[in-house]
Amino acid sequence: MRRHGHGLVLGKFYPPHAGHHHLVRTAQDQCDRLTVLVCAASVESVPLADRVAWMREAHPGADVVGAVDDIPVDLHDPAIWEAHMAVFRSAVPGRVDAVFTSEEYGSELARRFGAAEVLVDRERTLFPVSGTAVRADPVGSWEFLGPAVRAALTRRVVVLGAESTGTTTLSRALADHYRRRGGVWARTGWVAEYGRRYSEEKLAAARAADPAASWADVSFTSEEFPVIARHQDADEEQAARLGSPVLFCDTDSFATGIWHERYMDGRNAEVERIAALTRRDLYLLTDHADVPFEDDGLRDGPQLRPWMTERFRAELERTGRRYLLVRGDRAARLEAGVRAVDGLLAEGWHFTDPLPENR
Repeated sequence: MRRHGHGLVLGKFYPPHAGHHHLVRTAQDQCDRLTVLVCAASVESVPLADRVAWMREAHPGADVVGAVDDIPVDLHDPAIWEAHMAVFRSAVPGRVDAVFTSEEYGSELARRFGAAEVLVDRERTLFPVSGTAVRADPVGSWEFLGPAVRAALTRRVVVLGAESTGTTTLSRALADHYRRRGGVWARTGWVAEYGRRYSEEKLAAARAADPAASWADVSFTSEEFPVIARHQDADEEQAARLGSPVLFCDTDSFATGIWHERYMDGRNAEVERIAALTRRDLYLLTDHADVPFEDDGLRDGPQLRPWMTERFRAELERTGRRYLLVRGDRAARLEAGVRAVDGLLAEGWHFTDPLPENR
């Protein structure tokens, strides 16, 4: 196998998939140094910065750079070729010894760089996938997507509500329902409420100091809530990277802001900033009216539940989040939740078309 000095892999990576990663790994094995050039058009709906970040994560040994290329593709027009090459050379200055590609234009691209052409799995036999196929059907291509892309595409459903309103019961039941569908759905994830674990640890610490301590003896500071929010989001992100096209969360950092309001009598700007960093696709708000209050040792009492339900609803409305208020017994709530999630999934994933290509 011939070894090359500086290799180049070029593509849209819209989005990156297993075929892309195989191409890059093959090039890395044959080059002393490899540059991966990510080219994105302004009309495309996945930002260039995201694609660059995803490729850097997947290939830390490569030099991944990005460029905006708003020139339509026409493999038969020398002037358009030169316009593209100006973009490529600006992003990758200096000598290129080998161009690695799985595309029909690879020989001409290599010629214009004055480099050797290395064709890798042109027929896509090892990884039968393409960017076009992923954009058309992400669920059908899910097995070919890396963790970062899965996390970006996963539909995130959050179940939230006041104390003892069945958020854990419903979120677990929804995750179980989708796992039973099998196939790609068998890995559907569920994210536990970190704030509960945090509270259990605080109560345990209080009882270590005083065995007679109860939940009434536990107090919070405002600074603890951003810690809870960040941990909650980190758990959610990890689950989204590993699971199916849908993820169920028993609360989230947005809900942490309401809990801060409950315990500290006001909002927390840092918690709100954290909550704004992560996209959620659907909220299911559990009503308190149909669920008897149960005291599990970490709850304050039923009197606060109507207030909290209303605060959740009001903040969901104020911030424009998509939500559904679920009522009734467990079966009715699960049925309503499944119907809402199925509707969300049926909407699909909407990628804007890339620029026209004349091949």
